[in-house]
Amino acid sequence: MQKEARSQMLGHMNVKKLLVKLSVPATVAMFINALYNFVDTLFVSWSDGEIAIGALSIAFPIQMIVIAIGLMIGIGSSSIFSRAYGRGDEDSMRRVVNTALLVTLVLSVVITTIGLFMLDDLLRFFGATASNIGYAKDYLRLILIGLTPFSLSIVLNNLTRAEGRANVAMFSLLIGAGLNIILDPFFIFDFGLGMGVTGAALATVISKTASFIFIFMMALSPKSTLKINLRKLYKVDFKMIGEISAIGMPTFVRNILAAVLVIIINNLINFYASGDPAIYISIYGVITRMTMFALLPGLGLVQGLTPIVGFNFGAQFYRRLHEVISYATKLLVAYFFIVSVLVIIFAEYIFLMFSSGENSAYFIEYGAMALRVVALGFTLISFQVLLSSTYQAMGYAFRAFIVALSRQFFLFVPLAFLLTQWLGLNGIWWAFVTADVIAGLLSFGVYMYEMYDLKRKIV
Repeated sequence: MQKEARSQMLGHMNVKKLLVKLSVPATVAMFINALYNFVDTLFVSWSDGEIAIGALSIAFPIQMIVIAIGLMIGIGSSSIFSRAYGRGDEDSMRRVVNTALLVTLVLSVVITTIGLFMLDDLLRFFGATASNIGYAKDYLRLILIGLTPFSLSIVLNNLTRAEGRANVAMFSLLIGAGLNIILDPFFIFDFGLGMGVTGAALATVISKTASFIFIFMMALSPKSTLKINLRKLYKVDFKMIGEISAIGMPTFVRNILAAVLVIIINNLINFYASGDPAIYISIYGVITRMTMFALLPGLGLVQGLTPIVGFNFGAQFYRRLHEVISYATKLLVAYFFIVSVLVIIFAEYIFLMFSSGENSAYFIEYGAMALRVVALGFTLISFQVLLSSTYQAMGYAFRAFIVALSRQFFLFVPLAFLLTQWLGLNGIWWAFVTADVIAGLLSFGVYMYEMYDLKRKIV
């Protein structure tokens, strides 16, 4: 009955109400998750100073690689699951869940092993300096140990949303992020364990593990349509691995490129900065965390949209598909625009929160300028995000792949090298906004064509 009720909801409920129903839990969860990253960085800056923020930026590429793998498998498998759900194909639903979980388990263990073995070399490659490599090592060592439950929870979160249990996915993220926020001050500051950066990492590992335990237990529940069979978890459908990877590849590439961009930017900062580049790496760290905090809740809307798109595309309900994508676009563009305006207005106050020590005045002044420049392109990012996610939900892997590459690879990388030669360090921030504007306008044009094509299929 519960399966039939969820199928009825995805295929027949008013799409605007359905989008809100599935997006609100995801949006709340994304906001809390973004808040944890924001607070984590804030507490580290208060405990160990501005330079320690740079350590989080140095460690960020490894986290992004794990997120990339988890989202690739999670989004790829959930797309297959959603379409199979729409067709009523229970065998494919079971096989894709088993395959996704085992592949994630193997990959996360491999990354942890390699990361711990090559820790120092990785940090130097990521752009660590003499003044922040100690903080980065303390932080990343523990993060690597907690990668397996973290990556598995990402996959299960996507699959849980695909079966229409958005509230369960939301509570999983709330448990992880909420617990992290609670544990952070006790682990970081002197009134508790006084562990500084190491305490932030330990709080993160404990919290992510708690999040995984919750959503795994929910997935084993009879109420779930995921039908996880631990005795047969070793049975992998190798053909399905290829399909999962192909569909999830755009997200994988987007997140891997995000990691590559951090490495490139850190090293460009090391090359172009006068004096100790650590303060500029810390400024970039604040910009990264602030961007995530501001934009991630909007991505909750996209997460609510994808199971609706996948189910209705599989069922060939094109009228519902056109209506829900159109409505989601209006909401996402409006949200990203409002965020852009607010960040530009309050940029100095944002950096003031993270400031401490002798470099505070320059940290605030230069950081606020850089953040304002980056925020100019936020609005147009919405079209690229929505287009890429919609293509993935429909199973159009190559189209999503091209959209994902356009901003971060085809545009940002050459622009960053070109503009830094012309503008020095400031060229990094202008490369962000230039890439966002060009990619956003291109995505808008493709989006309009696809919506027109979708409307022609409505009979």
